[in-house]
Amino acid sequence: MTPRNRELAALFVAAGVAGAALSTVTIEVSHRAAGYGAVFAALYLCAHVVVRRTVPYADGGLLPLAALMTAIGLTTITRLDPQDGGRQALWVVIGVAVFAATLILLRDDYRVLESYRYLFGVAAVVLLLLPSLPAIGERINGARLWVHVGPLQVQPGELAKIFLILFLAGYLREKREVLAQGRLKDFGPLLAIWGAAMLVIVQTNDLGSALLNFGIFLAMLYVATGRALYVAAGAGLFAAGSAFLYEALAHVQERVTIWLHPWTDERVYCALNGKLEYRQDCASYQLVKSLYSIANGGFGGTGIGKGTFTSTDGTQLIPYLRTDFIYSAIAQELGLIGAAALLLLYMVFVVRGMRIALRAEDGFSKLLAAGLTFGFALQTFIIVGGVLRVVPLTGITLPFVSYGGTSIVANFLLLAGLLLVSNRANYPK
Repeated sequence: MTPRNRELAALFVAAGVAGAALSTVTIEVSHRAAGYGAVFAALYLCAHVVVRRTVPYADGGLLPLAALMTAIGLTTITRLDPQDGGRQALWVVIGVAVFAATLILLRDDYRVLESYRYLFGVAAVVLLLLPSLPAIGERINGARLWVHVGPLQVQPGELAKIFLILFLAGYLREKREVLAQGRLKDFGPLLAIWGAAMLVIVQTNDLGSALLNFGIFLAMLYVATGRALYVAAGAGLFAAGSAFLYEALAHVQERVTIWLHPWTDERVYCALNGKLEYRQDCASYQLVKSLYSIANGGFGGTGIGKGTFTSTDGTQLIPYLRTDFIYSAIAQELGLIGAAALLLLYMVFVVRGMRIALRAEDGFSKLLAAGLTFGFALQTFIIVGGVLRVVPLTGITLPFVSYGGTSIVANFLLLAGLLLVSNRANYPK
């Protein structure tokens, strides 16, 4: 069976899962399941046709994996809020349209993007700093990650991540021989990117975005040069800079304190109301309730649609559940088995992405695929690790699953990039 036929068969499986899950959470009769599945299948069938016509030799597993992740996300969001589920479905349609348009526009040779590397670099910096502008930036949960553009709420950091990877793929492909020599003056780019990461922390009060972008840079630098010294030096610089900013920024101190000590036996000052409260009832309320939600799921979960996410008076127990904490909702209703299965989907996606990077022949393609895949993996680790208290909690999204239009579009762009590189790597010589 050819990769495209395997892809088509897997998409029908994903459509069946989506139809059954959506009909369960909306408590519809059985014939509705076929309708949901048909709509989902039609959407991804259109994507499959575009893939078959534009990148026929691309990896056959990435699109079905993305379809299954979006199905899980749509099901969970619809279960939490049907209106948000409808909006998310619309964003998935837009994301698939952007995905198809990218493949069509770049089907001849995507490497033309390398010529615009500096433009992508400037655009990435501008997008990262947009939330700090007082006119359009918005502070949510202590961090400035969002921008209001008319009726739309946009998270520019999602698109900045893609632009940064494109810039680094072009720049490091050009300078890798010089950087590999390890001369002192060649540490300039490393220090510049480190300084930009620290600036992002200061401007947005978000350690997660800075860690994500700087981690992508270190990974791509290692792929380009093979020098582990750069990675060690970069990690040391980031740790030192974060420690300094921890002392200077109260928000960073609060996030670290919540991570290390979410519960208190004595009442402490609560900045939200100016009173003395237990920390689990104030600053760490979200995280603690999220951990309770995961524990309530146990091994097998409560079942789809049977989780407890609101109090008796209808108040939501976990704020921002559909975005930052959607993994805890999935873990409660699907249990350890379902949550682990979701992580397995991410792992398979990352493995296939790295295999594409290994098969790529030219430097730009190899760096692009490695950067896209590592960024996807690191973002998943940061958000899931934050929910599970492995790392401090951040405000970034779970790829393909969390609610948010910018995130969906950015991840479909990432998927299109990997398929373009894969098609070129597998093209018959």
